[in-house]
Amino acid sequence: MHALELLTQRQSCPRLAEPGPNAEQLALILEAASRAPDHMGLMPWEFVIVEGLGQQRLSDIFVDVAKANNSDEEGIRKSAKMPTRAPMIIAVIARVSEHPKVPAWEQHVSAGCAIMAMQMAAQAQGLGAIWRTGSYSWHPKLKEALAIEGDDKLVGFLYLGTPAISPKIKPSRDISAKVRYL
Repeated sequence: MHALELLTQRQSCPRLAEPGPNAEQLALILEAASRAPDHMGLMPWEFVIVEGLGQQRLSDIFVDVAKANNSDEEGIRKSAKMPTRAPMIIAVIARVSEHPKVPAWEQHVSAGCAIMAMQMAAQAQGLGAIWRTGSYSWHPKLKEALAIEGDDKLVGFLYLGTPAISPKIKPSRDISAKVRYL
């Protein structure tokens, strides 16, 4: 896929099935992440691969969050199933280092660029992907389970797999109202 086509037709795929990325595909996805803008070479990210038994562990974490939020039984069941919406999930954590030239917000943005690069690398290989966040992403129980402290942030969960549907390519949007020249 041509790079400009990939970028201008980027589309999340909300329905994912087996198979997930194989070892070679995952290596390319992670290589793309490592090329994200990274002022001073801090590598302010951590990628937690969730598949197989890891999906059950993440399910348990989500259930703990749902219970802490006083969810009803249906909400708890829904939370338990969330990690099974794709064969692989990569949790992307911005791991902030104290640095006089690179503030925390810039390190968070770098991790966001890494997750975008991973989504593009997956799509370029014929895989589907969707970047998800939500209230669980910043819940104290999830932060504790993933050892997220201080200025560190969970940037999101990148769900990966084979597209189970052909997502509609959204029409181009007129962004002229969001552009100005100085």
